[in-house]
Amino acid sequence: MSKFLKYKIHYIYLSLLLILLIITNLSLGSVIIPIENLLSIITSSETPLYVRDIVISFRIPKVITAILAGAALSVCGVQMQTLFRNPLADPYILGISSGAGLGVAIYVMGVSALGLSIDSSLMSNLGIASSAWLGAAIITAIILIVSLKLKDNISLLIFGIMLASVVGAIISLIQYLSNASALKSFVVWTMGSFSGLSYNQILILAVLMITGLSISIYNIKDLNTLLMGEVYSKNLGVKLQRTRLRILVATTLLAGGVTAFCGPIGFIGIAVPHISRMIFKDSNHKVLIPASALVGSIIMVLADTIAQLPGSSGVIPINTVSALIGVPVIFAIILKNKIS
Repeated sequence: MSKFLKYKIHYIYLSLLLILLIITNLSLGSVIIPIENLLSIITSSETPLYVRDIVISFRIPKVITAILAGAALSVCGVQMQTLFRNPLADPYILGISSGAGLGVAIYVMGVSALGLSIDSSLMSNLGIASSAWLGAAIITAIILIVSLKLKDNISLLIFGIMLASVVGAIISLIQYLSNASALKSFVVWTMGSFSGLSYNQILILAVLMITGLSISIYNIKDLNTLLMGEVYSKNLGVKLQRTRLRILVATTLLAGGVTAFCGPIGFIGIAVPHISRMIFKDSNHKVLIPASALVGSIIMVLADTIAQLPGSSGVIPINTVSALIGVPVIFAIILKNKIS
């Protein structure tokens, strides 16, 4: 069997699995809706209004958000692992998540310290998303400026980790000085969630994701060359600084957008690229990037389905479920590298 045919079969099976999980996700929750009734709920006016609202206003936006988030974080993870030649690199390794967290901390806990309220849904959702995006963008701008002065990726990685540590310390200080109510709001945001997004917000997120994924696809040739090392890449004519710049911009759009609207979601960006490599047995980014986007979407929809606690009114934070899925994969990577 040719490689092309084998990959095509994998893509078909994974696409069918994603469709099955989407249908299951729409069906399950605190109110269980029979799968055979889903189509009629969307198309028929005879369906009870509250059931239509559950599916159209809540579950469909949530599953679309999960698909976008899974694809974005996974593609970011692929690029970070290739850029830094580190199997445990993730979309947030350079501090983008910390920057978003700082923006939200200042907005949520700073506004509350001034005696202002963000209890309204509009102020809460748009304010948090905007402040998270602004925080992530500022940190990325700092990293981009510094990256122009650094000759190798390891120095950039060290700078990013140090910057994330400093930002984390500032967030801790803000938390220490904040009141209980604001602190709780910030902690809830850090747990991650796909719910609460309107279709307009999803449209903004989709535009960010499409732009970031387009840049990532453009990076494929240079990413494949980087697999052979920085020195070899330079000898082949790869402009390392330009490539880093494009990867960082794509990461900001993808990981920054997801973090702004959904909160920081961990482990998926580390685990999914390795799962994709195991399935397709190929490190070519022409295969790996679309594969990771598809596998990431599958895992995020699965995680959201589990987080809904079907048949119960409770909900588990999405970060808890993603950790339960991602951590075993990370342990397997560590053990494999230790043995080899």
